[in-house]
Amino acid sequence: MKKYDRVFILVIDSLGIGQDDTSEKYGDVGVDTLLHISESVDSFKIPNLQRLGLANLHPIKHVEKVEHPLGYQMKLREASVGKDTMTGHWEMMGLHITKPFKTFTDTGFPQELLDELTEKTGHKIVGNKSASGTAILDELGEHQMKTGDMIVYTSADSVLQICGHEETFGLDELYRCCEIAREITLRDEYKVGRVIARPYVGTGKGHFTRTSNRHDYALKPYGRTVLNELKDKGYDVISVGKISDIFDGEGITESNKSKSSVHGMEQTLEIMDKDFKGVCFINLVDFDALWGHRRNPVGYAQELEKFDVNLGKVIDKLGQNDLLIITADHGNDPTYQGTDHTREYVPFLAYSPAMQGEGVLGTKESFATIGATLADNFDIKMPENTIGESVLNELV
Repeated sequence: MKKYDRVFILVIDSLGIGQDDTSEKYGDVGVDTLLHISESVDSFKIPNLQRLGLANLHPIKHVEKVEHPLGYQMKLREASVGKDTMTGHWEMMGLHITKPFKTFTDTGFPQELLDELTEKTGHKIVGNKSASGTAILDELGEHQMKTGDMIVYTSADSVLQICGHEETFGLDELYRCCEIAREITLRDEYKVGRVIARPYVGTGKGHFTRTSNRHDYALKPYGRTVLNELKDKGYDVISVGKISDIFDGEGITESNKSKSSVHGMEQTLEIMDKDFKGVCFINLVDFDALWGHRRNPVGYAQELEKFDVNLGKVIDKLGQNDLLIITADHGNDPTYQGTDHTREYVPFLAYSPAMQGEGVLGTKESFATIGATLADNFDIKMPENTIGESVLNELV
């Protein structure tokens, strides 16, 4: 059984591959993020995902199966309750979430929460509804700049988001207000997965843009994860994108914020030139934030094609002691009703130049397959009260 010095985990945020046997309970009938994206375009060129066997694992329009894929392919079923970013990532690293995070999509936040937030921050609140980030800025951005009021909104996710103009509201003030909101929403009655600072710039409606100074204030994971164990044993745990925010820094040795999914892949290529031993954990959020939630399947397809170009460069740079795993944290079918995530299987593609075999390995019962495989590879014990079974001995 080959063991690897470096493992690269690429999370294509929201790339689900079809409903599982629990999807109907979540109101997700007939969902299939990957297939429906491919059906929405006249051509779909993802040659590197194709040679990694993605079409062998799941049907994709315009993309044929390959006779001899690189490495192995599996479907992963989510064991936890939920279909959000934190639940998906935490489960990957061994946690079994049995109580979903609170959402306020339909009702907005309770008045008692808003009153306390106003009192402690000194800012009146406007918004308080589920909205697209760009739409809420067009609606209230000018008002916020003129009055100093604070834009508070949510989405289909378990989030409380606060917008502030970088120049008139100020980044430090925005972060201060978000820290207060995080403290309030630690209570069970308000407990959201993340409070997100959403700074923006611009002069008026139609000209506002959100900046890369976003900051996520996540809950701490409910227990120790594989990342904690790796760090404690002296391995490198390098995060790219919002991974560090999702785990609230727990188990992370180096954090790299990304400006976009393309930038995240560029950062990954740079990290591949470093001499390290451990894991590089990458989240590529644009698929979810820009295309899934905004129900834009064509944009999603184009983003995957851009990703695939850099994926080819990653594959070419892999050494004999490197393992690449590609997966997702949930679905977000851009052809489905509403704007919420969708409960789906996710892919598990594993490849190393050292592999001798290939092929589809069926379905595994937890995203924690990934964390358990990491633990097995680096000879560490899974933390107490975690789930997951390693497939390292199948990746030959």
